[in-house]
Amino acid sequence: MFTPEIDHILEIVVITFLFSVCIMPVMKRVAHHIGAIDIPRNRHIHKKPIPKLGGLGIFLAFLFGYMLFGQHSIKMNAILIGSFVIILTGLMDDINDLRASQKLLGQLVAAAIVVFYGKIVITDISAFGMVFDFGILSEIITMIFIVACINIINLTDGLDGLSGGVTSIFYITTGIICFYQGRIGTLEFTLTFIMLGATLGFLVHNFYPAKIFAGDCSQFMGFMIAVISLLGFKGTALTSLFVPILILGLPILDTLFAIIRRALKGQPIFSADKEHFHHQLLGMNFSQRTTVLIIYGINILFALTSIFYVLRNPKSAMIIYIILSIILIWFVCYTSIITDKRPPKLKEIKEKIKFKN
Repeated sequence: MFTPEIDHILEIVVITFLFSVCIMPVMKRVAHHIGAIDIPRNRHIHKKPIPKLGGLGIFLAFLFGYMLFGQHSIKMNAILIGSFVIILTGLMDDINDLRASQKLLGQLVAAAIVVFYGKIVITDISAFGMVFDFGILSEIITMIFIVACINIINLTDGLDGLSGGVTSIFYITTGIICFYQGRIGTLEFTLTFIMLGATLGFLVHNFYPAKIFAGDCSQFMGFMIAVISLLGFKGTALTSLFVPILILGLPILDTLFAIIRRALKGQPIFSADKEHFHHQLLGMNFSQRTTVLIIYGINILFALTSIFYVLRNPKSAMIIYIILSIILIWFVCYTSIITDKRPPKLKEIKEKIKFKN
């Protein structure tokens, strides 16, 4: 019916999707058995305990997909070992909260395995006709990139279906780019569609109202985004840093705003608050489902921008950039995403939400 290439893509996605869908109920039982339960706290949106091992389920679906469709190599060995480290760190945190420094240590170990054992390294970045050679800093910058991706996705995991949807959009976009660049059969191609199926299967159980959360094992999703980015765009005119930044534009900006906001308030950077992008939309009286769909829509715009950039269509990319810039400027001025300066109406809505809770 389709071309052999598309049939192969569908085979990878469908098989890993079905495995992921079927493994999630098992993960729920395991989570209850070992006490990996997300108990509602003051800053949480949900009101009842939810099992947290969805990220582990994604990892198991990824392993299943790799056994069927993967390719053995030193790079893949490094990715698998790094993944085990990330999952182990996340699992320990899901059962018994770890300190931020302990989680960071696990992330650095995983990143180091990919960089020094797998030899997956950013040596330079080129965009818009400019080239930057990292030289002796290549390994350090690559590790920073991996750790940043891990934490960006981890911080995004604040609403039902949010992190799963955002990462699925990334995998779909990367898959389209791989397909049109003729990189079918490459390691990044295979990993992209394995992760797409595994994440979509999780999303079946995680979309509002969620029956399972990714938990801190959501670090694995960010880890794989970093790895696929490094594999997919290394050595081409489309660098391993620039294109993923476009695709993950909103999560990256939300993380950046959180750092600025907490620095201005004199709070620790890794402290939790209720001023993220999705909290701002909830404060405007959007429902959880609508909020997530709005964020999906904005992420799709960023993803389209990256595709237009790859296909050398600067006019279309510029139009989307302008639209996104206008939305961003308005949103920053209208909400408390950076400072507490916001219109009285929004303050009144937020106070009502606090009173109800």
